[in-house]
Amino acid sequence: MVKGSKELDRYKYSGHAIILGRRKNLWQDTDYVLKRFGVTRSAARREYRKFVKKGVDRGKMPELTGGGLVRSVGGWSALKVMRRMKAYVKGDERILGDSDFVLQSLKESDEQLERQYKIRTQGYDLNKIAGRVADVLGIEIRRVFAAGKNRQTVRARSLLCYWAVRDVGMTMTFLSKKLGLSLSAVSQSVQRGEQIATENKFRLMP
Repeated sequence: MVKGSKELDRYKYSGHAIILGRRKNLWQDTDYVLKRFGVTRSAARREYRKFVKKGVDRGKMPELTGGGLVRSVGGWSALKVMRRMKAYVKGDERILGDSDFVLQSLKESDEQLERQYKIRTQGYDLNKIAGRVADVLGIEIRRVFAAGKNRQTVRARSLLCYWAVRDVGMTMTFLSKKLGLSLSAVSQSVQRGEQIATENKFRLMP
C-alpha cells in the first residue's frame, strides 16, 4: 500500500496520520495512543513516529503479520483458550510493536473488557449511569440529560459519556443518537469526563 514511513504519514486510509496530527478525524481517540509515548502531544507524537518507523524499517515479520500468531498457536480457538489461561504469546496480528508493548496492550485490553463485563452485570444502563453522575455531582438526574452549555450540564454530560464509553463499553454512535449530539461532541465529552473523574477521584461503581 505504501512504500515507507513518509508515505504512511500521509496515507488517508489509516489512523496513523490522524495520530500524528496530519489529518483530522474527530471521533478517533488519539490521546489514548499518545499518552503511552509522552506527556505532551508534541513529544508523544515524535516518540510514536519513531516507534512506528522502527517497525516499518524492520520490514514484514511473519510472527506479527498475516495471521502468524494465530497460526502458530493453532487458530483463534486455541488463542482464546490461551488468553483465558493468561498464557500470552509475544505477538498479536492486531497490534504493531515489540513483545513488551504487545503484552501490555493485551493485558490492558483484557482488564478493560473484564471490568466492563462486571459493571454491565450490575445493571448499569444509561439511566443507572446518569443516576450515579447525579449522585456524585449533587444534582437532579434531569440535569444530566439536559441540553445546553450550562457549566453544570456540561460536566454532568461529560462524566456520563466517559463512564458510558470507557467503563461500560457503550459506543459513541449509540450515545450520539441517545443524547442528540454529534460524534465529535461525544468524543470531546469523553475526554472532559475523564479529566473530571480523575481530578475528583469519581468512580462509577461506589
